[in-house]
Amino acid sequence: MRLIHRVDELRAALRDARECALVPTMGNLHDGHLALIERARRHGAPVVASIFVNPLQFGAGEDFERYPRTLAQDCARLADAGTDIVFAPDVGEMYPEPQTCVVLPPLADELCGAHRPGHFQGVATVVLKLFNMVAPRYAVFGKKDYQQCFILKAMVRQFNLPIELIVVDTQRAEDGLALSSRNAYLSPAQRAEAPRLYRVLREAAAQLERGCDAAGVVAAAEAELTAHGWQVDYVAVRAQAGLQPPTPDTRELVVLAAARLGTTRLIDNVEVVLPLHAG
Repeated sequence: MRLIHRVDELRAALRDARECALVPTMGNLHDGHLALIERARRHGAPVVASIFVNPLQFGAGEDFERYPRTLAQDCARLADAGTDIVFAPDVGEMYPEPQTCVVLPPLADELCGAHRPGHFQGVATVVLKLFNMVAPRYAVFGKKDYQQCFILKAMVRQFNLPIELIVVDTQRAEDGLALSSRNAYLSPAQRAEAPRLYRVLREAAAQLERGCDAAGVVAAAEAELTAHGWQVDYVAVRAQAGLQPPTPDTRELVVLAAARLGTTRLIDNVEVVLPLHAG
């Protein structure tokens, strides 16, 4: 495995690659990231993992400065997972001059975007830069970041990029908590409470399957989380296609949520397909 820090060296290493697969990360890797590497290896070679804590996607007062940087540990895990190249640029290499940013559709200002202004613009900008640097045939992301995946798929279509974006199911701990680098911020008591988010979303999905009204389902989910000490950013029911509020005829739904335990913000989602008789 090669560790590369510069764009010119990366392009030289990939000059003859025809089916490259990219897994963008911010490092501090867990088993969820390694599942993305495993999927990437099925689709392309060489496999490139990027490690870059992107300042553009952090807002004021967020955890950019304290986000864990664990490059040596990450490289060891990526080597064991069969990664061919780790691209770990510094900020100056990624942004050598004032940024030209991607302009996104209104969806980027909803759901997580409403609570993290500019976040998705920062994500889309760094991902587009990585796409240009690596020129992958495949790019692999996790479904936990549901809205992010939707926005990136739209960007690939709208910029006519010759990239297949592959989305991998959320990897979870045995108690259901979605794996996340930020889980390390949780205290023991918070970690014991954290799986409630997934349980609440599964119950919301079950209620929707039974034909319950979406507004009531959302209100009940928010109430349960709040009663157990969560600060809820949102719980929402959206159509899987378009991520817009569903119509009475929409059968393929997703329940999404973002909420905080203490200072740690967790996100999760559960997809649901309504039976034909519902609604």
